[in-house]
Amino acid sequence: MSTSPAHTLNDGHSIPGIGFGTYPMKGQEATDAVASALDIGYRLIDTAVNYGNEDAVGRAIAETDVPRNEIVVTTKLPGRHHGYDETLRSFDASCAALGLDTLDLYLIHWPNPRAGRYAESWKAMVQLQKDHRVRSIGVSNFTREFIERLGAETGVLPAVNQVELHPYFPQEPLLAFHAQHGIVTEAWSPLGKRAAPYEEAVVGDIAAAHGISASQVVLRWHQQRGVVPIPKSAQRDRQLSNFDIPRVELSAAELAAITALGRADGRLFGGDPNTHEEM
Repeated sequence: MSTSPAHTLNDGHSIPGIGFGTYPMKGQEATDAVASALDIGYRLIDTAVNYGNEDAVGRAIAETDVPRNEIVVTTKLPGRHHGYDETLRSFDASCAALGLDTLDLYLIHWPNPRAGRYAESWKAMVQLQKDHRVRSIGVSNFTREFIERLGAETGVLPAVNQVELHPYFPQEPLLAFHAQHGIVTEAWSPLGKRAAPYEEAVVGDIAAAHGISASQVVLRWHQQRGVVPIPKSAQRDRQLSNFDIPRVELSAAELAAITALGRADGRLFGGDPNTHEEM
């Protein structure tokens, strides 16, 4: 099983220490990849309306021998469905696409601040949780200011914030804020995609010192910082490598050396939550 223990959320529930991402896979590729991931041992499966693969993910969950109560299924509300009633309808549609009666983790995908309706959606999600239709609720790509607004208007803080986070964009201030408020950080694109920070010499040196791969070093960096990485791969050997990380402990100096790779322009694309709009 994964080297990282489960994370207890601020609502009393928990999620595994590593997840399986499904973007941009669709159709049979997505179903096969999720089936393989579940067979390997992944128990946190991440999808979204905008990935266009909820139905394919749902098929894998329906066909697996893994008990449903062991799988944490996450999906995300798209920007075009922001608003109280719109969120409730979108949630119902996601459940139908996934073939599930309840969800384990429901996230607002992006805040879309110019539309300014994310707080309305959050109120609907709080109600869905009260109605026991979703176990835990959270956000994705939210800044501290947006999260603070949710808390001020509802008294409920997200259990999770899934954000871009990798060695070129280490998000230290946001991680500190999350830690202060019991919010678990999930990392999308934890390996940095084509930017490939795991190809940096410092990462290679650390990998050689511990006898693990460079990508495993980066995933351990996430885990030791208290972050839940959500790597994606359609290839079983890479799924295994990402999940079955040898039980090594990176030193404080090694963790700091990886964090020092951070760049002022470290985002993979122009995904600043203050300006980026995704419908």
